[in-house]
Amino acid sequence: MNKKERVIYIIETLELLFPKVPIPLDHKDSYTLLIAVLLSAQSTDIGVNKITPILFSKADSPSEMVKLTIDEIRNIIRPVGLSPMKSKAIHGLSQILIDKHNSKVPNNFDDLEALPGVGHKTASVVMAQAFGVPTFPVDTHIHRLMYRWGMSSGKNVKVTEKDAKRIFPKKLWNKLHLQIIWYGRKFSPARGWNINTDIITKKIGRKSIINKMT
Repeated sequence: MNKKERVIYIIETLELLFPKVPIPLDHKDSYTLLIAVLLSAQSTDIGVNKITPILFSKADSPSEMVKLTIDEIRNIIRPVGLSPMKSKAIHGLSQILIDKHNSKVPNNFDDLEALPGVGHKTASVVMAQAFGVPTFPVDTHIHRLMYRWGMSSGKNVKVTEKDAKRIFPKKLWNKLHLQIIWYGRKFSPARGWNINTDIITKKIGRKSIINKMT
């Protein structure tokens, strides 16, 4: 298989396996999505989805969130980890949204990445899933699979994102990045990986990886 054939195989296989891809983080609008993605840093989506209903029952808008103290936010989100940093970021960005953006989540990268606790990956998820802008957010699953599939060097997430955008059609980015995430969770995890059940990697992956596992 040449690279073009591998890309086609990946796209077709993912579409067959995951024709519909739900957004992993529960939310109801761009603000609650932004908070959920921020909370997901170094945590699991399952863990975040357990916490956000509690948090959003108390505050699901910037104006309600700033009424809570940082300590109150921290106590609620403590189970997802990094609660001191995340609680300050949530309170701080909520105030900025009120002061500078009419309490609305901005729909551009510059303003999003200027918010406390919001990096490029978080901004990319919000742009893709809240506003439908073609992006390719790279999480650990995508970073791992792009390397296993021989589609990127695996040096860092910036390189992986650049390679993904170069390789895959732009019109597929928003759906494809979710499909890869779901595929990674089900068929190609970081731990307990079985090459025999990882059908894409087994067929097209890097020879050095496959040889090591077989």
